[in-house]
Amino acid sequence: MMLNLSKGGTMAKFIVMGNYTAQAFKGFIGNPDQDRSAAATALSEAVGGKMESFMITRGAYDFVGVVSGSIGFEGAAAVKLAVEASGAITNFTILEEMDMGKAAGMASKAMANYKPAG
Repeated sequence: MMLNLSKGGTMAKFIVMGNYTAQAFKGFIGNPDQDRSAAATALSEAVGGKMESFMITRGAYDFVGVVSGSIGFEGAAAVKLAVEASGAITNFTILEEMDMGKAAGMASKAMANYKPAG
């Protein structure tokens, strides 16, 4: 869902997830008390976002975070570039929340003028 801000902009919501590398795991073992949510929060704030939640997870991804703000996809991509360039994170995935009703409405308009092949 895109929210209208009082200044006329939009607030996007992103779900980010990724995997730690062997280098990062060595860091965890060396300092098991470190707070990765603080580092993730600082990264989101650096691009104008707000970290709503950050979780270390088990499964296909080692962490999942929810970030909101008027950062745009470029801001989320900037975080991806920074963390993957550090060598501590890989497979950084960005999902952007969207309005399915709005997309379906646009698709309906597009289909009215579309002629399939054949």
